[in-house]
Amino acid sequence: MSTTVRTSYLDANLAAIAAEMHRDPSVFFMGQDLRAGVFGNFPVDEFPLERVRSLPISEAGFLGAAIGAAMTGMRPIVDMTFSNLLYSAMDQIVNQAAKLRYMSNGQARVPLVILASLYYGGNQGAHHADRPVSLFTNSPGLKVVAPTTPEDVRGLTLTAIREDDPVIIFRDANLQGMREEISTDARAIPFGVADVKRKGTDVTIVGIANGVRLGMRAARQLEAEGISVEVIDPRSLVPLDVDGILASVAKTRRVVVVDPSPLTCSFASELVATIAQEAFGSLSAAPIRVTGADVPTPFSSPLEQNTLPNVDRVVAAVRRVLA
Repeated sequence: MSTTVRTSYLDANLAAIAAEMHRDPSVFFMGQDLRAGVFGNFPVDEFPLERVRSLPISEAGFLGAAIGAAMTGMRPIVDMTFSNLLYSAMDQIVNQAAKLRYMSNGQARVPLVILASLYYGGNQGAHHADRPVSLFTNSPGLKVVAPTTPEDVRGLTLTAIREDDPVIIFRDANLQGMREEISTDARAIPFGVADVKRKGTDVTIVGIANGVRLGMRAARQLEAEGISVEVIDPRSLVPLDVDGILASVAKTRRVVVVDPSPLTCSFASELVATIAQEAFGSLSAAPIRVTGADVPTPFSSPLEQNTLPNVDRVVAAVRRVLA
C-alpha cells in the first residue's frame, strides 16, 4: 500500500535523479555548482565524486563530454541551470546529440538528459530569462518535456533517464517551489500523453510550462461567472499528444493556448496551427494565443511583467473566444 509525501517540484525532480542513480550505475549527474547545493537539495553525499560532478563554466565542453559518455553506454544527466546557457552549447545539442543516431544509421545512441530552467519574471535580465522551448522542439532528434507538477516532473524525469534518445527537460522556475502530496510509489510517466488538469465544457485552455498554472487560476475565476474551462497540460511537447488535445477542442469548440515564450514561432503558434489544420470544422471561434512579448526580457520588474502572460490576460482571452 503506497503512502504519500509532501514535496516540492524541484525536490521531486532531484529525487527522481537520485533514485535512478541508485538503480542504474551507468547514470551520473553533472553541472555547475551541483556539489555546492545551490540549486535544490540533491543528496550528493550518497554518491562518489565521479558520479556527481561540479563543472566549470564551459557549456560546450561539458555537453560534448556528456555526449561522448552517452555514446559509450553511460547515461549522463546535465544540469544547464539557466536555459539561456543552452545557446553556448548549441552545436553540441542540435548538430551532435540530436543527429548522431540518424547519421550513424542507428549504430550510435545518445541517452542524454539535459535539465534547463526557465528563470523569468524575477529580474534575471535579458541574458538569463529566455524561454527558448520552441527552438529545441524544432530540432528533430530531440525529445522535449515541460512538466508542471511535482508528480509529473518526477515521472517524466524517470522516463527521460531511461530513454535512448536525448531529452531536454524544461523546468519552469516559477513552479519550483510548488508543493503537493505525491505517492511514495514513484512511477514513470510516458511521453506523448497529455493530462487533463481540469475538466470543462465551454473552452479549452492548453498551457505550456507555467501557462498551466495560469490557466488553472483563470479557470477558477471564470467558474464564478458560470464559464466551464477545461485545462490541458501536454506535459511532453516532443512527442506531442495531438489526439488528446484535439479531443478536448472537439468537445469545447474553443481554445486558448497559454505559453510564456515570445509570440513569434512559439510552441503556442505550433499548437494553434495544428488545431486549425486538424480541427477547423470543430471550431466555433478562432484560437487565441496568450504569450510573452517579442522583446528581450527587461530587467525592470514592472517592464518585465508587462511582457509576460498573466491571469488577467488569460481571462480576457477566454471571454473573447466566447464572445
